[in-house]
Order: sequence, then C-alpha cells, then structure tokens
Amino acid sequence: MSSAVSSALGACGIVTTAEHGNVGIVGVGVMGFAMANNLRAAGFQVFGYDPAKAAKDRLHDIGAIVVGSPREVAEKCRTILFSLPSAKALADSVGGETGVASAPVRETVVIECSTLPLDAKRSAFDVLAASDKIMLDCPVSGTGAQAAQKDLVVFGSGDAEAFDRSLPVMAGMSRVQRYVGVFGNGSIMKYIANLLVTVHNVAAAEALVLGMKAGLPPAMLYDTLADSAGTSRMFQVRGPLMRDSQYDAATATIRTHLKDIEIINGFASGLQCPTPLFAAAAQAYYARAAQGFEMQDTASVCAVMEGMAGLVRDDAVDNRRHRRAEVT
Repeated sequence: MSSAVSSALGACGIVTTAEHGNVGIVGVGVMGFAMANNLRAAGFQVFGYDPAKAAKDRLHDIGAIVVGSPREVAEKCRTILFSLPSAKALADSVGGETGVASAPVRETVVIECSTLPLDAKRSAFDVLAASDKIMLDCPVSGTGAQAAQKDLVVFGSGDAEAFDRSLPVMAGMSRVQRYVGVFGNGSIMKYIANLLVTVHNVAAAEALVLGMKAGLPPAMLYDTLADSAGTSRMFQVRGPLMRDSQYDAATATIRTHLKDIEIINGFASGLQCPTPLFAAAAQAYYARAAQGFEMQDTASVCAVMEGMAGLVRDDAVDNRRHRRAEVT
C-alpha cells in the first residue's frame, strides 16, 4: 500500500477491526495511554501491560484488559504496540521468560513506537525474528497532548507487508501513517523531526522573550505571530504554555527530551554530520534540567530564555503563587 493511500486512511478515520479485534500495548505512559484510549474509542479490545500500578489503573478505567507480562499480551494479540521509555525497557519487553519473544505464537507484529537508539531496536528485531515474530520500527511524531487527540504521525519502517497489515491499528491511534522504507528509517526520520522540534521550540521561546523584553504583552505576541509567516507547529503547540508560564502539566518533559537529544547527538556524530543549530538549542534544555525542572514541559525553555534576558513577568509570578496556593 502506498504512503499516499496509508495517509488517506488515517486522515479519513477509516479503521477496520475485523482482522485486528484485539490489540496489545506494552508501556502505558502519556503516549501509550493516549494510544490505548484512542484504540478503545475506535472499537478495538486492548490488552495492556505496564509495571506501574497507576498505568494499570488507567487501562482498567477505559475498559482495557490488564495482563501480567508482555508475553501474556502476545498470547492474546496478533498486533502489539510498544511505547517504552528506554532501551532496557525494550530489551526486557522482548526477551526473557516474560517477553514477547517467549510467547508460543508466530507472525505477531510488534509496532515499536518509542524513540530509542537504533542499535537497541535492531537487537530487539533480531530477538523477535528468531521466534518468528515481526518488529516494525514506527516512532511517532507529536506531543502527549497531540496523542490524546489522535494527532500523531507514524514514521513506519520495516517489512512492507506487515506494515500494510497493521495499518488499521495505526490508523486507530494516529492521524497519518507514512511508510519510509527499510527497518530503521522510521527512527532516522524521528531523529530528524526531533532535531527540528528542539530548534523550533527554543526559537519560539527566543522570539516571545524578545517581544516581552520590548514591552509587548505575551498574549498579543502569541496571537499575532501564530497567524504570521513566522509561525511553526511548535510555536502553535507550545506557544500558549510559554505565553501563560504553565509548565507543570507536561505533555513532553525536559527529562524525556534530553534523552532524545542524546540519541540525536550520537546518531549525528556517528555520521560526522555537523548540527550547530541543534547543539546551540540543546543548551536551553540542559539549563532547565540543571535548575531542577526536568519534569516540566519542554516549553519551559522559555523560562531559561527569560532568565538570560533578565526578564521577570508579573503573570509568571502570579501563576506560580496560584499553583502553590492550590497545593497548600
């Protein structure tokens, strides 16, 4: 199936459950839960696993069936989504006595949606292939808030037939599904997308801080620039958080983005490809983490830029006071 057809499938919201009535998910954080919730809304029965009790409770609340291991997910589902935080979590979910590879079934398709180093994904691919299972490399582009609205783009790579067979599942949790070729190309595309996210997010913050330093109201800046030639998707998504200094309800944390930055750094270094804008933009994320705010939304790089400019906003102070009052 062509990328144009697959994109149209997601855009039209066409999901067929006949072949994929059961869908598994391993890893139920912000992104994984949004995927599970959208799949439930699309009519799929979801079987999920996550070691965290809160994640299990979230699955139960949406009518998903919680099981005790990735192996049990594979025993119930022909198609499984992985949304995992680390290479270790991926290795644990694939291998060992409780991993997907140990399930006594064949031709299971694992749609690996995480942003991880390519060598970790290739190792997992080999483990699954040895047990007659197929792994697709399908990172997703979008924030947690976008995931909740099914506004994700899948960068799919790997076995083309397995990709086509899995399209109804991917369309159930994403807006667009792009097939980009051989296994690993999906991750490469995600690294490039996240390079742009890193730069555009800091550029949005820099522009807003320049305007505020000049005395323009944050709301006026956002409303005007968001509809101008200078806008970007990151400006539109994270600009409102920067405008309002609201960073605590994170849809993508500084900590998670620093993990992605390290992956992109390693990938670009291996190719001896210079990324000067990316390297400069990355410093704002490291600075925010060093200030003790690694669990805030990545929009909080705006606070770093404000500090560098010697800017103190009354609305930011008021928002912080309001949040403290709510806690007490």
